[in-house]
Amino acid sequence: MRPYLILKLEGVMQAWGGHTFEYLRPSELFPTRSGLLGLLAACLGIDRRDDERQRALAESVIFTVRVDCPPLKMTDYHTVKNSRLDYESLKSAETIQTWREYLLDAKYTVAVGATETATISLQEIASALTKPVFTPFLGRRSCPLGRPLLVESVAAKCARDALHSIAVSQIGKNEKSQLGTDQPLTIYTEELENGPPLWLRDKPIPNRHRQFATRQVSIISEEQGGNHVSK
Repeated sequence: MRPYLILKLEGVMQAWGGHTFEYLRPSELFPTRSGLLGLLAACLGIDRRDDERQRALAESVIFTVRVDCPPLKMTDYHTVKNSRLDYESLKSAETIQTWREYLLDAKYTVAVGATETATISLQEIASALTKPVFTPFLGRRSCPLGRPLLVESVAAKCARDALHSIAVSQIGKNEKSQLGTDQPLTIYTEELENGPPLWLRDKPIPNRHRQFATRQVSIISEEQGGNHVSK
């Protein structure tokens, strides 16, 4: 049995950045690894310029995300000054148009596990989640939390079992009615299983600001009772 922290990410708006361009700031449909690391780092009080602690955190945790309530996407229009100099040959003082994507009414459950080489313990992370040093938010500062992050700590054989162990008690009747009793839940796990693989470029590269490597996750589809659904 392995320990896991169970987190709930819920709010009116969330934004989990995908590949970013100056004019378009898209959001992935579920929390990215870089976004989840940033969330934990904020709670722990790790400065974004503290490369050593950022690396230690990244090497200490592994994530599994369950989509409890699929989001709707919204695009917000902005005009921005002081853009990058190489944006379509504009000078930095000129104004450009930008579009930023947000997720509306999304709900996710996240299982945070520890790696074998972890130097930051789950107990330390759990304590920080209840008393964060910096204000946590759901991807962008304009996306506040709709509830406390930490649900509980559980022991399970794998992250999928850890999520399943709290499914009935933590997903309320209203959420179940929104999903529909026959609609399966989608799980994205770094604990690679037999599900279809998905490659994501959202793994921060140490000492390289805003640069990301590729990682693989497995996609698992389950009935709400926890049974695996074949794809």
